[in-house]
Amino acid sequence: MTTHQRSEHTTRTGPSALRLRVLPAEVHAALLRAPGPYTASFLQTPAWARVKAGWQAQSLGWVDARERLVGSALVLFRQLPGVRRSFAYLPEGPLVDWADPQLDRWLEPLLDHLRGTGAFAVRMGPPLAYRRWTARTLKDAAGPGRRVADVLPDLVEPLGAAVSDRLRDAGWRRCGEDGQGGDAQPRLVFEVPLAGRSLDDLWTGLNQEWRRNIKKAAKSRVYTRIEGPEALPAFHNLLRITERRDGFDLGRSLEYYQRQYAELNAEAPGRMRLYTARHEGEMLAAHTLLTAPDGNRVWYQTGASADHRREVRPSNALQWRMLCDAQSMGAAVYDMRGVTDDLDPAARAHGLLRWKLGTGGDAVETLGEWELPLHGAVNKTLHRAMHAYLTHR
Repeated sequence: MTTHQRSEHTTRTGPSALRLRVLPAEVHAALLRAPGPYTASFLQTPAWARVKAGWQAQSLGWVDARERLVGSALVLFRQLPGVRRSFAYLPEGPLVDWADPQLDRWLEPLLDHLRGTGAFAVRMGPPLAYRRWTARTLKDAAGPGRRVADVLPDLVEPLGAAVSDRLRDAGWRRCGEDGQGGDAQPRLVFEVPLAGRSLDDLWTGLNQEWRRNIKKAAKSRVYTRIEGPEALPAFHNLLRITERRDGFDLGRSLEYYQRQYAELNAEAPGRMRLYTARHEGEMLAAHTLLTAPDGNRVWYQTGASADHRREVRPSNALQWRMLCDAQSMGAAVYDMRGVTDDLDPAARAHGLLRWKLGTGGDAVETLGEWELPLHGAVNKTLHRAMHAYLTHR
């Protein structure tokens, strides 16, 4: 990434003009903690830039005519091997007023700034929901060959639909629609609403299988607790077991999780927690939980479990403990991250979705990730390289 010569950018004048400036990390972090219309993803925190080894990063802020910071973005830059150009990536960002009918006054300063860095393309993930399906709707729709997209949603979010149209009109392309380069972050996620719900409400929202398994774990004396970074090696060992059993590979080393734990908690103590479930002293499951800067959302990020003693249901016990803790912290949403869109009960991929449906939450299709070339048509070789970096997992 080349050094940009100007610290601020604006593309219009007058009372509606917004300027973009580079922010110190501590200013950016403080801004994300303030209440606002949107909750920042953990992927938009300055700490996340320090987690992502091999990437360069900038914290950016939008300033209005009254010199108030009114929006922010964490931009990650990846320089391609053998060239001096990079691509810019805003995972689950930026954090701007997406409801503003003059969306270009937010995006134009950003694009101007990124062109100045030498980036050849930008990818962003507006943090907006597009369509929602309740657990009941998807359970009723399950069948051979069925996909979530085949099912009429319970709700189409008006803002998500409007922003999608505005981005297309401005020349942005939704990732994966041309058969190349899908999203790097999950487009279909699973959310359990917590706002206004008591623990009794959460309990009755679980299906019978979940309630039975949680009771079985308690009867079997499965103990759940929060452990420190010294337990990360055991967590990672369980993760490798889980990957082999379920046929996937996250490609994340123990050092990655140690760095994530250290950096997120250095920015805000308790930002990342490691929950464990033990039976007769042995760790049988371990899950990581991340908290948004404003505390309004928590994420179940990564889960791992052993191959043996599965009958004592340690993962169900852990999830119930994490749901209860999220509710007591005052979070409005418990985000279980990505799920497959496969509704075929016979498909192996359907198992994780079925497990999460048991919590009684909603499957949510986000707006997904969008791309725009910054210097005319993007060279196809550069484009393929960019997709390889972002979608290899």
